[in-house]
Amino acid sequence: METTENTPGSPTGGDRSGGRTLATEAVHAGREDLAALGLHATPLDLSTTYPSHDSRAEAARLDAFAATGAQLDGPPVYARLDNPTVARFEQALARLEGTESAVAFASGMAALTATLLVRVSAGLRHVVAVRPLYGCSDHLLSAGLLGTEVTWVEPADVAGAIRPETGLVMVESPANPTLAEVDQRALARDCGPVPLLVDNTFATPVLQRPADSGARVVLHSATKYLGGHGDVLGGVVACDEEYARQLRQVRFATGGVLHPLAGYLLLRGLSTLPTRVRAQSATAAELVRRLRADPRVSRVHYPELGGAMIAFEVIGDPHEVIAGVRLITPAVSLGSVDSLIQHPGSISHRVLPEENRHAGGISPRLLRMSVGLEDANDLWNDLDSALSGQASARTPAEPVARSEAA
Repeated sequence: METTENTPGSPTGGDRSGGRTLATEAVHAGREDLAALGLHATPLDLSTTYPSHDSRAEAARLDAFAATGAQLDGPPVYARLDNPTVARFEQALARLEGTESAVAFASGMAALTATLLVRVSAGLRHVVAVRPLYGCSDHLLSAGLLGTEVTWVEPADVAGAIRPETGLVMVESPANPTLAEVDQRALARDCGPVPLLVDNTFATPVLQRPADSGARVVLHSATKYLGGHGDVLGGVVACDEEYARQLRQVRFATGGVLHPLAGYLLLRGLSTLPTRVRAQSATAAELVRRLRADPRVSRVHYPELGGAMIAFEVIGDPHEVIAGVRLITPAVSLGSVDSLIQHPGSISHRVLPEENRHAGGISPRLLRMSVGLEDANDLWNDLDSALSGQASARTPAEPVARSEAA
């Protein structure tokens, strides 16, 4: 997989701001004013409230926010409205995704909830969605907890499913957990005036920028690759300023704010994001090569885009593989510097009925692995040992599909 950043206009590099590449932007975005402030490290503002002796001016500013959702002009008022540290992370992520704005939340699910509420509050409660999605995203849509109605379709059928009350089209590409990909540019055309939401958690802006293909809303579980160290929970939506203003109003009303310490850690995580994703992707590609040649594995899912996520279906008992790893951590989540493996049917997508997992292509023998920064040979030795310990019912005559791209 290509891992350089020299091609203008490519997802992994090119002219982002004044000729700077993604790697440079990741280090400097959100920090440009530090030298002028006499600082090197990003300041962490933990205040919940801020002093003001001009209550008339504060009233006018709050009226303006209530009317438009625009970011407050001037000093902060209250942490549920704004926080300087979180704002730095939002500015940086918007730069990396190539959008006007970004709005951060307490978790990826809080970010998705706010995105849906923006449309539901406008009377646009119908959502067209493509499976698979992250299990909790699927559940939130299907259960109608926010008053939504969802129509599940294949990518080619999106245009025909759109109604006058459709408020959003949602897709995750590469998808969780099968790593299935869609043609985002074609999908955006099919959406017409309906906003396309792309969950970009797996790819990150290092590998693709959905806004460049026509997506109006780009969602991240920032807990994953953006943080990158398994120690921060957060979500963020990159979008145009009009949508961002509505998201800020929902965030203020519902309270799903990102903690300043989380904003600090996420901004710090962005600085190493390109380096981490490139290194992890190279290791993942090597593991995919070995898994595709392994007779204990019936199918390997890996996107053409590349990346650090792998999904594979085993011949034997997937639970024995989970129980057999020692270096790789058997745990939910992904995107950390250490490798994780989990059984989607038991954890990340357990909330879905079995028929919905089947509809999303989630096999009972499917395992999902998030490749970290460990040595490829060490990871393979651990996988090899775990695969050897699985109970297998395969006979020598059974065929093995070794080279599928999800």
